[in-house]
Amino acid sequence: MNKNYYAIIMAGGIGSRFWPISRTSHPKQFIDILGTGKTLIQNTYDRFLKVCPKENIYVVTNEIYTTLVKKQLPDMADNQILTEPVMRNTAPCIAYGSFKIESLNPDAAIVVAPSDHLILDEPAFIRSIEKSLEVASQHGCLVTLGIKPSRPDTGYGYIQFTDNTLVDDFHKVKTFTEKPTLEIAKTFLQSGDFLWNAGIFVWSAKAIVNAFNQYLPEMFEIFAEARPVYNTDDEKPHIHKSYLQCTNISIDYGIMEKADNVYVLPSDFGWSDLGTWASIYDLAEKDYVGNAVIPSEKVIMYDSSNCMVNVPGEKLVILQGLHDFIVVEANNTLLICPRDQEQNVKKVVADVKQQFGVKYI
Repeated sequence: MNKNYYAIIMAGGIGSRFWPISRTSHPKQFIDILGTGKTLIQNTYDRFLKVCPKENIYVVTNEIYTTLVKKQLPDMADNQILTEPVMRNTAPCIAYGSFKIESLNPDAAIVVAPSDHLILDEPAFIRSIEKSLEVASQHGCLVTLGIKPSRPDTGYGYIQFTDNTLVDDFHKVKTFTEKPTLEIAKTFLQSGDFLWNAGIFVWSAKAIVNAFNQYLPEMFEIFAEARPVYNTDDEKPHIHKSYLQCTNISIDYGIMEKADNVYVLPSDFGWSDLGTWASIYDLAEKDYVGNAVIPSEKVIMYDSSNCMVNVPGEKLVILQGLHDFIVVEANNTLLICPRDQEQNVKKVVADVKQQFGVKYI
């Protein structure tokens, strides 16, 4: 195993679209949302154990989730858990992890991935990551993994690539597009030169640090000034203080859309970002009338079809005459809504917060 390979797992989100199961105090990355026996962050960590040594895996998360990370990933040392005092999107999170790793090992190559994605074909994923780490190390480029689209999905960002390639498989990126309309997504699919943006990145430590210097110079200064304190007792207080100065900006918008050395590796490893209940429904086991029930021990359904049900295992639940609904209960909260209106969950969360405070959020 290559000791110059490192992984950064981003685990700071609150997963509000999975409310009420995902809450601010216990978000979806720390939940076994698919009923597999392991939480999403545990599965992510286990995948990267096959790519790099365990001491080379870092988690960047909100300070309030430190205890959850330690509990679910007990093999991680304290200095591998990098905490943010506030949420500032992906660019500061990636800068922190990358600068810390670069200070330890200037020859490092780093893969950055969210903590809450599903990968069905793990061997194919590991092959893509290892190939990307090798190419990024040799060519000083910024690599992103693109997923071959199976449908015109409006929930994903898209990456357009050119025929200009590096080491055959890595295509020069032409454009990044945020979530498109259905009509535009259909044209993307028909064109054949667009991929879903998986939000998984690979680069050398030197290349990403240089990119911050070029495209986000103020953020570069914040984390470059911290070089004397990385991996010392002063690291956390220094970073927590300086983090407040960081702009709230994504790595895509801040660097990837602007840099001229960005390449995408078209990939197919059974990926889902598990962003909505619809994505869980698509992946879950269903009965002969299309009901997906997690867990299913004490749920009885009459004249009901195509429902997504997630309720506490000890609760007896009877549903009758319900078609194409989401039924979710957790934390003394019950949510029932049509599957085609699940995009309203974020608004529901905002309304609940306004009416009842943070007790149920």
